[in-house]
Amino acid sequence: MPVIGYAPGAYDMFHIGHLRILQRARSICDRLVAGVATDEMILRAKARHPVVPFEERLEIVASIRHVDKAVADPYLDKFLAWRRVGFHVLVKGDDWKDTERGEALENRLGSVGVRIVYFPYTAHVSSTSLRDRISVPDRPGG
Repeated sequence: MPVIGYAPGAYDMFHIGHLRILQRARSICDRLVAGVATDEMILRAKARHPVVPFEERLEIVASIRHVDKAVADPYLDKFLAWRRVGFHVLVKGDDWKDTERGEALENRLGSVGVRIVYFPYTAHVSSTSLRDRISVPDRPGG
């Protein structure tokens, strides 16, 4: 049975950190599904609008050669994403490792046999730092 990996993220203002996590994720599975957070989910999770609209972020991520399929991810609870996608491995940046939210994720998904794999977070670049550097206002569509 092929191992399905799942790489959820906002993928707003796509940058080298996003690319590296997708490259690494693809190296540990047979098929990689990238879950692209919807605009509404980002607003709920981060209390701000994304700079790049959902449909464009989905198209960008789907075009990455390491990604076999890109899907909408409207779920804060990744268990719901698992029920829809059926992945075996979920990848996250290591900024989640040994945190309360990371442990909760491990417990919830571990109960159905999903393994969580943490990859190094690219500390020098993030969508938030890019947003701050270019002073993007918080409004729909940038």
